[in-house]
Amino acid sequence: GWCPLSPTGTQTTQLLVEPPWKPMVLWDRVTLTCQGSGTTGATTWYKDRQHWGQERQDHFTVTESGTYTCDRPGTGCSPPMTVLNARLVLQVLAQELLEGDTVTLRCRC
Repeated sequence: GWCPLSPTGTQTTQLLVEPPWKPMVLWDRVTLTCQGSGTTGATTWYKDRQHWGQERQDHFTVTESGTYTCDRPGTGCSPPMTVLNARLVLQVLAQELLEGDTVTLRCRC
């Protein structure tokens, strides 16, 4: 089955991304870590809205492009994260930005 998002404002499960660049691309060797106050070691992963392997692991290195979500018992599902298999991307550090902020961009090809 699919992992539905919790109601707005109640999201407590999060996906941490390393390295912290957006958009995320396969050749960055992206590691996803599922964090929440729910049960550790009981994480369920979803890829492209389908139940996916990596059962009970809290983190792994992505080897396939797609959209990933994790579910921790007690805290629900994380927002989805998409990893691309793009050849050319303009990336920005994954942080909240406001107008006037100085940003670091990188062009990867």
